Amino acid sequence: MNTSNGSEFEDKSENGRPAESTPAFPTIRISPRAQQELERLSAHYQDGQITRLGVKGGGCSGLSYILEAGNRKEDDYIVKFESVTLAIEPVHALYLDGLHLDIGEGLSNRGFIFENPNAGTTCGCGTSFSL
Repeated sequence: MNTSNGSEFEDKSENGRPAESTPAFPTIRISPRAQQELERLSAHYQDGQITRLGVKGGGCSGLSYILEAGNRKEDDYIVKFESVTLAIEPVHALYLDGLHLDIGEGLSNRGFIFENPNAGTTCGCGTSFSL
C-alpha cells in the first residue's frame, strides 16, 4: 500500500514504480461530506460491491462521470479513504487524476460535485466535461 493525499491505494506495479504499460495512479481527493455520503450509500450495496468511479462518453460536453455500485475488477486501481473504497479502471486514470469529489447542498446544486483540473470545459450541470 502507498499513501497519497490522505488516501491509500493498491499499486499494480513492482518495486513501487508504475508498470510502463499502465497509466499513472490517479490522485483523488474527497471532502468529508462526500465521504459521509459515500459511506451512507455503500450501506445499501450488495455483498462484495464497492463504489466505482470512472468516465464514459456522453453528456453535454463529451464525457460524463460514473459513480456507482459495482464489483471490483482484477486490474482496478483501488483507492481507500478510511471507510470508503473506490475502484477505478486504469484507462480512466488519466481523466480522473487530481479530481476532488465534493457534495453540493444548495437549492440549485445538490449531489456530488466533480472538480476536475483536467477538464477544459464543463457543462452547466457539472456532470460532464471535455479535455
